[in-house]
This record gives sequence, structure tokens and C-alpha cells, in this order.
Amino acid sequence: MSIPKTHPFAFDPTYGMTLADLRAIVPPEAPPGFDAFWKARYERAIATDPQPVLRKSKLAHPDWRVLDITYTSTGGFEIGGWLLLPRARPVRRGLVVGHGYGGRDAPDFDMPVEDAAILFPCARGLSRSACPPIPADASGHVLQGIDKPETYIIGGCVDDLWLAVSTLLALYPWLLGHIGYSGVSFGGGIGALAIPFDPRIERGHLVVPTFGNRAQWLTLPTVGSADSVQRYQKTHGSVLETLRMFDAASAASRITVPVLAAVALFDPAVAPPCQFAVANALPTSKYNETFILDAGHFDYPGSTEQNAILREKVRDFFKVL
Repeated sequence: MSIPKTHPFAFDPTYGMTLADLRAIVPPEAPPGFDAFWKARYERAIATDPQPVLRKSKLAHPDWRVLDITYTSTGGFEIGGWLLLPRARPVRRGLVVGHGYGGRDAPDFDMPVEDAAILFPCARGLSRSACPPIPADASGHVLQGIDKPETYIIGGCVDDLWLAVSTLLALYPWLLGHIGYSGVSFGGGIGALAIPFDPRIERGHLVVPTFGNRAQWLTLPTVGSADSVQRYQKTHGSVLETLRMFDAASAASRITVPVLAAVALFDPAVAPPCQFAVANALPTSKYNETFILDAGHFDYPGSTEQNAILREKVRDFFKVL
């Protein structure tokens, strides 16, 4: 391991915890009504017709056909993104790829999957799905509608993921049973919330997922989205009642499909104890794996080698989709 020894932060991004400490974290219990809330939300979401619209993109790549895509999500939100189609192979599987809280300005052409239609949606309010007056920055976006579970924007972002699956199936009905999800940071947390309630998602890859163990998420110093919520709570009162309904660790305990999680020992943006709460919540299974990164949201010696190993694991993980 090569956990960074020097950094510019005013706090310790390891939070004084060793790998053994992190592996011992017990995920939180879900609040009353958690399952009913999410099951009802899922049923409402998939009743929406995504009505995908495809256009040739200005972007080009030798291995992929690149299409700009829009589809309709809940509440009439138009979600924008990109669809990659293999140039030389038939489409045999599908993958939805979530983004971090910085949004997304292009698809990732380096995904280690083949024979796949890869959909890169932008969550509502962000990047190609910008929608004023929703703030387009992470610190404002994470507060939108936070006072009630029914209005909190994170729920809408989960809807957008479910409607991304619906979009792939509308375009390629034969992909039913062959759709996976991959998400990092914000996208990892959204994925953990979405996967257990959508039986159409067969595998999940969650990298440094946020939104785990919300009670702790509200207390640990960070440069990530939690900092904005912590500051909001100081002047507006507790938001924990809402946030517990959006706890990625509580949701992860309900995932029944294979998951490859990648969590970090050092991370200034998503506190490692919160990441490990998500990974530790995954049911014990020979099909689940937790990959340990020395750091997240931070450059460090050995990151290229670690990410290369993880990339090959991702390739093998989605091969059987």
C-alpha cells in the first residue's frame, strides 16, 4: 500500500482508520418505510415512457459509433447524454455508466467492455441535463429539495438511472437480462440506491461510492458534497431524517446481484468510512468482490498500476453479463 503521506487538506483523509478498522464498520439499519419508499418510487418511474431520441454526435472514435441521446425521466425531465455502439461487433449486452459529482462532458471511450451498448446519462440538473433553477454545481445540487424525501433531488437522479435502463431496453429489447451498471463517487452512491430495487440490472460496479452511512457522512470533514450539507444543517436544522432514506449502505444490504466495489483508504471527497459502509453492507457472496484502492479523488504513486488491475477486473466482471 502507498497511502499518501502528504496532502493539502486541513484534516486527515484516512480519518485515522486502518484497513482493519474500515472492514469492521457495521452498516446502519434502514429507517422504517425504506423499502416501501423505494419500491413505490421504482414502480412510478418505470411507468414513464423514456421516448429516446438519437442524433449523430460531433464526437468520433475508431472503435465506437457515438450518438447524442436524450430521454424523458420522471417529472418530464429531459436527460441528455451519449450512447456508444461498437463499430465491429453486434450489441449483446448493455451498460449504464454514472458520473461523479463533477458531471460529465464526454463519454468514456476506455470502458473495458465489448459487444455492448453503453449509455452515459447525465443526472438531472447536471451537465447535459442542466435544468435551471436546479444548481449545476455539486454544492448546490446536493441541497435541492433536501427537506423532504419526496422532493429530494437524489431520488430523481435514481429515477434517471432506472429510466436509462428503460431507454436501453426500448432501443434493444433483447438486452433484458444482460444490463449492468457502473458508477463512480456520486454515480456509485446513486447506483447502490438503484440496483436493489431494479430487477433489470444484473451486475453493478461501484467505485468510491458516496452517500453511505449518512449519520457519519454528516459529521466527517470533507471537500465533497457532504461539506455543503453539513453547512446547510448548521443553519436550517437536521436533515438526517431525509438523508437516511437515501443511505447507500442501507440500500446496498438489499442488493442480490453480483457487485464489484472499489473503495479507498484515503479520500478527501468521500470519507472512507462511508465508502466501506457501502461495501461492507453487500451480502457475503462468492460473486461479490471489494477491491482496495490506496486513495480516491487524489493522485498518488501507484494509482496507474492499481487502476490497471481494477480495469481488468471490470473487464472480467462484465464479460459474463
